[in-house]
Amino acid sequence: MSAQIPIAVRSRVSDRAKTTLDVVAKFVEEECIPADSVFDAQIGEGDARWESHPQVIDDLKAKAKTLGLWNMFLPKGHYKESPGFTNLEYGLMAEWLGKSRVASEAVNCAAPDTGNMEVLAKYGNDAQKAQWLKPLMDGEIRSAFLMTEPQVASSDARNIEMKIEKDGNGYVLNGQKWWSSGAGDPRCKIYIVMGKTDARNTDPYQQQSVILVPSDTKGITIHRMLSVYGYDDAPHGHGHITFHNVRVPAANMVLGEGRGFEIIQGRLGPGRIHHAMRTIGAAERALEWMLMRINDPTKTPFGKQLREHGVILEWVAKSRLEIDAARLVVLNAAVKMDEEGPKAALKEIAQAKVLVPQMALTVIDRAVQSFGGAGVSQDTPLANMWAQIRTLRLADGPDEVHLQQMGRNENRRGKAVAIKINEQRAKAARLLEQYKVRKTEIGSNIQRSKL
Repeated sequence: MSAQIPIAVRSRVSDRAKTTLDVVAKFVEEECIPADSVFDAQIGEGDARWESHPQVIDDLKAKAKTLGLWNMFLPKGHYKESPGFTNLEYGLMAEWLGKSRVASEAVNCAAPDTGNMEVLAKYGNDAQKAQWLKPLMDGEIRSAFLMTEPQVASSDARNIEMKIEKDGNGYVLNGQKWWSSGAGDPRCKIYIVMGKTDARNTDPYQQQSVILVPSDTKGITIHRMLSVYGYDDAPHGHGHITFHNVRVPAANMVLGEGRGFEIIQGRLGPGRIHHAMRTIGAAERALEWMLMRINDPTKTPFGKQLREHGVILEWVAKSRLEIDAARLVVLNAAVKMDEEGPKAALKEIAQAKVLVPQMALTVIDRAVQSFGGAGVSQDTPLANMWAQIRTLRLADGPDEVHLQQMGRNENRRGKAVAIKINEQRAKAARLLEQYKVRKTEIGSNIQRSKL
C-alpha cells in the first residue's frame, strides 16, 4: 500500500498514484486472490479449457473499471492513451497485481497484451490503432506475440527465419513459431509477428520486420499448446504455430520494412520491467505463505513449531532482505525509464530482469520447503508460481544474454580502471617516500621504520 512505498522513491509518487495504489492493493487482496480458485475451477477440462474463458474474469473487469483501475501500464508522457501514471507508479501497482493469477488481466494489464499495446501505441499508424489498439485497450479482445522459433537459437533474434515476402498489395508469411503466448485464448484476435523481409541485407539488424496478422487468417495452424512444467496455462496458452502462405494486406506492416529490431527492442524493454514488477509481488506472496506455515500450531516437527527451528527464521530474514533489495533495483530501473526513456535504461532493466526472477525462485523454494510435500502439490499456489517464474529466466531473452551484454559493457571500464589504480599506486609510492615508511608484505601493516 502507499504507506509501504520505499522512502527512496516516495517523493516521486503523486498523491493520485498513492490513492490508486491503495485501491489496487485492496482489489487484489479482497477480490482477485479469492477469485484465483474460481478461475481454476471455471476453466474446465480437456478441450473445453481452450474454448472459452472463465466468467469470473469478466466480472472482475467490470469491478475494476468502476474502481478506475484500467490500463495503468502505459507510462505518462510517452503515450496520449496513457492514464497518467509513471513507470515508477505503475511498478508499485504491478507488484500487487503479481500476487494473483487473475489480477493483471482484470485491470487489462496482462502480458502479452501490455507489450503489444505499447507496440501499437508507439509505432502503429492511425488505422492500426483504430482496428487493434482500441479494442485491446477496451479489453474486448486479446493478442499474442510471435517471435521465438523452435528450429533456431531464438535468443539471438538475428536467427529468426519466418519469411515475410512482399507480393503485390500484400505480404505472404511462411514459417513456424512457438511459445506464442496468448494464442490459445479464443479472444485472441491479433498476432504481432516478427520475421524476415530482407534476409540478404548486409546489416543483420535491418533484415527483420514486424507485421500484424489476424488470428483467423487462412493458412495458420495451431498444432499444440506447450506446457510449462506440466501446466498448460489455459486458456492463455503458449502455441506452436505454423504459417503456410499466410497473406495479409501491406497496410499491416508496422512502421516499415526493416524496422523489426527497433520495434522489438522498444517492446521488450518495458515488457521485461513489467515482469520484474509483478515478480516482486509473487515473492511477497510466497513469503506470506511461508509465514503462515511456520506459525501453524498444528505443525510441530520434533516437538517444536517450525518458527522455533533456527534455520527457518534465517530463511524469513534472508527472504525479506532479498525482496527489499530486488524491489529497489526494479524501482531504480523504472525511474531511469521515466527520466531518460527505456533505451537509456537498458542496463537497469537488464539488472532487474536477471536479478528478480532468481530472487523470487529462491524465496518460493524456501516457502515450498517449509510446506514439505504440500509445497509441491496443488494445495498451495507455490508450485505453479515457481513454474511460471522459472520461465522468466528464458522469456524476453535468457539471463545469459543479458549477463553477457552487461559484462561486456562493464568490462569496457577495464582500461580506465587500470589507469586509475596504477596512478593511485604511484601516488602511494610517493607518499611512502614522503613519510619515510615502507610497505611490508601483503597482509601485514605498514611499518613505521625509517627507510
